[in-house]
Amino acid sequence: MSRFVLMAGGTGGHLFPAMALAQELRRRGHEIHLMTDHRVADHGGRFPAKAIHVVPSATPSVRSPVKFLVAGTKITWGIAVAAQKLRGIAPDAVVGFGGYPVYPPFMAARLLGIPGLLHEQNAVMGRANRALASRANALATSFETTLKAEAFAAKTTITGNPVRDRVRAVAHAPYPPTGPADLLRLVVFGGSQGARVFSELVPPAIAELPEDLRSRLLVTQQCRPEDLDRVAEAYRQAKVNVELAAFFDDLPERIAASHLVIARSGASTIAELGVLGRPAILVPLPGALDADQKNNALLVEKAGAGWLMEQATLSPSLLASRLASLLGDPAALIAASGAAAGLGKPQAVEALADMAERLARRSGAKANGAVSR
Repeated sequence: MSRFVLMAGGTGGHLFPAMALAQELRRRGHEIHLMTDHRVADHGGRFPAKAIHVVPSATPSVRSPVKFLVAGTKITWGIAVAAQKLRGIAPDAVVGFGGYPVYPPFMAARLLGIPGLLHEQNAVMGRANRALASRANALATSFETTLKAEAFAAKTTITGNPVRDRVRAVAHAPYPPTGPADLLRLVVFGGSQGARVFSELVPPAIAELPEDLRSRLLVTQQCRPEDLDRVAEAYRQAKVNVELAAFFDDLPERIAASHLVIARSGASTIAELGVLGRPAILVPLPGALDADQKNNALLVEKAGAGWLMEQATLSPSLLASRLASLLGDPAALIAASGAAAGLGKPQAVEALADMAERLARRSGAKANGAVSR
């Protein structure tokens, strides 16, 4: 048995692949710890770790010297806190999943001589991972091409982005029937940063669809709690069947049962759509650092697995036109579903777990060699 510390920013995009790896490593008999930030309370309640350790962190800002100094102080403090925790855990290796909360514990691990692996989920290497990559023993990426990771090609392995067990459990669900009498299932979600714009755009777009399409639709949409009543009324007036909630615990199953998805293009969303083989209209989060979501969506569109629509130019009428075209063309949806499945890497978690185990074994071999000498 080896002991691993997984390190991830406290958002779902970083925590979900870390959770997938934790599940796989635990199946292999290893002990897992998680180091992250305070946001873990929103996503980490079911994280399969022996213990969850919150480490101080900060995002540096070059625009304000005062904020930069404060962030530097907090990061230094975080490195010291993480080092103390790591000494107590004594891991064989650490695995970082990006986000600035990974910087203090990963740096602490390297200062202590603990080997480290970094995983990059997006089509553009994140800033925290770029800052740490030269210190990592190995780098795993999700896409065939990852921008800004070119300098680390010699130690890079393409594994794909791990998805949770719940996603993999429905990975082989067949694409739903698309006959003229069949229900058309549309799933709409976007996380806390994306649900509001979809609440404003999607209901009026669907209201513009021809009546024969609207009568066959079942919409599943994630909304902020404050938007639920307004969105429900919009769908009622459009005479469309809808299921609304602030959170769907069974979202993987709902996506697997869908014909089409409307979503942001975060790395975990892209990975899950690929494993489930479902086409999507992707609306990247505007203003995202390094345009990572846009680059994710561009790769999906290039593969024929989805359609990129920019929020800045998106209107209900434009979205309605795209929806009418796609929902009225089952062959296009089926083809995009196949292309999405072609992008999916359901074995990504095994590949990443293999890398982590190799790193831990090398660490153990070196330790044993030092003792024998």
